[in-house]
Amino acid sequence: MESIIQIKGNVHYNITLDPSIWIFDDRKVDLTSYFSENRVEVNADEAYVEGASKFWSREIMEGAAFPPTLKSEKKFDRQEMKTGTFGIVFQPFLANAEPKKDAKTVIFTDFVGNEYSYALADAAKLVFQFSIDGKSLSEDGPIYLLNPDGSNLATPIKNIVGIQVD
Repeated sequence: MESIIQIKGNVHYNITLDPSIWIFDDRKVDLTSYFSENRVEVNADEAYVEGASKFWSREIMEGAAFPPTLKSEKKFDRQEMKTGTFGIVFQPFLANAEPKKDAKTVIFTDFVGNEYSYALADAAKLVFQFSIDGKSLSEDGPIYLLNPDGSNLATPIKNIVGIQVD
């Protein structure tokens, strides 16, 4: 089964998604705890400005500190990657495709041609599940479509192979 999914239609940029590499993405979420945690929505721009402000304040007060390379490298927990059940929120991919001003819906298509339509704002909150117990969804994947509240975690929409913005 093909694991590549395209976002196309009423967008400025057609985007190609490869769920097989999301295991290395910092935006992935652990689905065993994601829907049970209390999450606070954070504006990415505000978080960036706050982080940069703290950094520059420290630089001015203490001077530059150059950390050793090994301490600043991102480390992946191999055991977690081998056994975890992960997903990723659809919003950043939709934002990168830049829906046109008149776009109103997102239609997800499964392997047999069934279509699942969501309003643009609602679709952005959906979660793509891309692994179960450390294994990719090769048999009935490449992704499962989960509601933002996890209400369909036990019975996700499976076999999603296409995304059309209308």
